[in-house]
Amino acid sequence: NRYVYDLEIKYLLLKIVRDCALQDFRPSAIVAPNRGGLPLGVMLSHYFECPLFPIQVSLRDAPIVNAIEVQRELREAWRQGPVLFIDDINDTGATFNWIMQDWPSGCFPQDPAWDEVWNHNVKFAVLVDNLASKCKVKMDFVGREINKAENDVWVDFPWEDWWTK
Repeated sequence: NRYVYDLEIKYLLLKIVRDCALQDFRPSAIVAPNRGGLPLGVMLSHYFECPLFPIQVSLRDAPIVNAIEVQRELREAWRQGPVLFIDDINDTGATFNWIMQDWPSGCFPQDPAWDEVWNHNVKFAVLVDNLASKCKVKMDFVGREINKAENDVWVDFPWEDWWTK
C-alpha cells in the first residue's frame, strides 16, 4: 500500500493550483465525484472562490450513478467559463470515461460542441494519475504519477481509513 498523508495532499493540491496558474486556467466551477473527489473539490472551490458541484458516481461501490440534477445545474457552466473536474485518483479511467459519456446526455445531447469540450473548457485534475489507466483523455493537472502496470500499488488516502492511523 502507498499512503498519501495530509501534508502531501496539501503539497499535491498546491502543485495542481500552480499548474493551473501556469496554463492561465482559472475555473469558474469545480465538479467532484462523491467520496474521493469531494474533499479536494471543497478545498479547490474555496481556493478559486467558485461553486462546487458534487456528483454521485459510485462505480466502485455500487452501480448507481446519478448526475442528472447536477447536469441540469451545469447546462451552461462549460459554455460560460472553464470547469475543473477533480478526483483523488485516475485509477482505471472508469469514472472519467463515464463522465465524458454521461454528461452530454443531460446537457444538450445533440450539441456538436461536445466534440471539443473535453480538455478545453472542461479540464481534469487528479492527485494521483495511473499512467496505465484506460482513460480516454489525458489528465490536465496531476499531483503525482504512478504506473500500476509496472508497480501494482494500492493508494490509500486519509479519508478512506483515517480511523486506523
